[in-house]
Amino acid sequence: MTDYTVEFVSTGDTITVSDKETILSRCLEEGIAQEYSCRVGMCLACSAKIVEGDVTQPAARGLSERESEEYALTCMARPLSDLKIDRGKYPPSIEADGGQPAPADD
Repeated sequence: MTDYTVEFVSTGDTITVSDKETILSRCLEEGIAQEYSCRVGMCLACSAKIVEGDVTQPAARGLSERESEEYALTCMARPLSDLKIDRGKYPPSIEADGGQPAPADD
């Protein structure tokens, strides 16, 4: 198990997240406010723009393949490196379809 630092650039909050847990689960344990709803990678409420670093989120079905390189769904995302993310930033697909996420690329 490896621990990584996750910094939320808009608030300056920083937490330590292992590669075995999601960013959202750690936020909830640490008492850090983080938007979420479905907790299964579909609703995009927990979306964050990846400013720096990498995550794995194979079950994040609400994002296209391209979007999953730029955005993390914190309910599914597990860090692969130290991260800087900007919470509350949503992928273009959520805007393009009247708030409905675009179908995921397969």
